[in-house]
Amino acid sequence: MEYKKKILVTGGAGFIGSHLVRRLVKHYPEYHIINFDSLTYAGNLNNLVDVEHEENYTFVKGDICNVADIESVFAKYFITDIIHLAAESHVDRSISGPMAFVMTNVVGTVNLLNVAKDKWAGATDRLFYHVSTDEVYGSLGEEGLFSETTAYDPRSPYSSSKASSDHFVMAYHHTYGLPVKISNCSNNYGSHQFPEKLIPLMINNIVQEKDLPIYGKGDNIRDWLWVEDHVAAIDTIFHKGRLGETYNIGGLNEWTNIDLVHALIAIVDQKLGRAEGTSKQLIKFVTDRAGHDKRYAIDASKLENELGWTPSIQFEEGLEKTVEWYLNNRAWTENIISGDYQEYYANQYES
Repeated sequence: MEYKKKILVTGGAGFIGSHLVRRLVKHYPEYHIINFDSLTYAGNLNNLVDVEHEENYTFVKGDICNVADIESVFAKYFITDIIHLAAESHVDRSISGPMAFVMTNVVGTVNLLNVAKDKWAGATDRLFYHVSTDEVYGSLGEEGLFSETTAYDPRSPYSSSKASSDHFVMAYHHTYGLPVKISNCSNNYGSHQFPEKLIPLMINNIVQEKDLPIYGKGDNIRDWLWVEDHVAAIDTIFHKGRLGETYNIGGLNEWTNIDLVHALIAIVDQKLGRAEGTSKQLIKFVTDRAGHDKRYAIDASKLENELGWTPSIQFEEGLEKTVEWYLNNRAWTENIISGDYQEYYANQYES
């Protein structure tokens, strides 16, 4: 079959990436979706078992830090578009080991840009879509929202590496004419999220009656975006967004960390048949994270006004759906915690 587009999704075995790959494979049979992932600890092909045998889906093990890997996948599949999600993304890990974030998020992105620039020279109808984060904007006070014109002010090695990659993407657009789009999203939640992240970590710890560690006083505020709403927004921006533009994607759901944990306790305890509030005793306040941003909140009005996207779900409903998924898929979480998922796929896909 001659596909209309051959889209390279980097980091497609990760949390957001796997949701995006699934959406594209199922919604666009006329597109060939090539999932390009190095299968680091955060990459898990179990996330995509429901589409792994679809005709318009291909997995390629490759590393964006290896230019030969990128050139090989371009040559074999004649890539027409890139949606770039591959990244080191955990703030705590960036504090203890920043160089991995520099290499993957900055150097890896520039490697992709260079290959795309060279392979697409003179071609029309190409796109490099870079998926980024609201953390590049720094921290908000009690008032205000991040907009597309907010000055960058990253505070962690993670957000600094993403800010750098954003600037490189736009630099290649202005310097070389590479067709690009960028989106910056707020905190994602939903199924298949790696259990080091706040919501799946808390759900798993509540289930196992382990401590629920909360940084500082728990009063840091995040804007939460359901992952399926996020990938719907990426789909919309990919197809309808203007070249050379940035779009902010937010869930319009600001919650303090402590209120979020209390909400999770209420849902999990109820679903496990425990007395209301049983797990509150598990909350343990711990020393705050270094450079912990106080508040994030997204103004997504540009995306709504120009392209018609709005969140489809309220946070309380999305949170309940998320809890139900983790409770119904405990084997998935256990497989990750044990490390079995990595060993299985390492034997299938040699580097």
